[in-house]
Amino acid sequence: MSKASIVIVPTNYKPSDDEEFMNPVMKEYFRQKLISWREELLRESEDTIHNTLQSTELQKPDIADRASAETDHALELRTRDRERKLISKINEALLRVDDDSYGYCEETGEPITVGRLDARPIATLSLEAQERHERMERTHRDE
Repeated sequence: MSKASIVIVPTNYKPSDDEEFMNPVMKEYFRQKLISWREELLRESEDTIHNTLQSTELQKPDIADRASAETDHALELRTRDRERKLISKINEALLRVDDDSYGYCEETGEPITVGRLDARPIATLSLEAQERHERMERTHRDE
């Protein structure tokens, strides 16, 4: 498929294991899903920045109120940092969509199930490889 081709994803389309894996419609479905997720995270991040700049909570005269506001602010910033890392993973997934490696386990090369990709579009490992990876982490952590 050339870059100039336009693929339309039907309104009620849901990818399934019954169709050819990563056919053009499925690929475009996941591209749109990733882009929309990234846009949502960026919007939330902009809202946080705007609200933080507008907020005078941190200047409250009452120490308990100020401490509570600072705790809320720190939690919000940690959340945004996690989302920043998530945006980076989404961008990496979009690059994989472009180079046709999206949806394939980076360990085994086998297709990642459609259900797993739909639930976790940034997945890079099949469920089996992910479970193996987590078992290895637990084993090394317990040593």
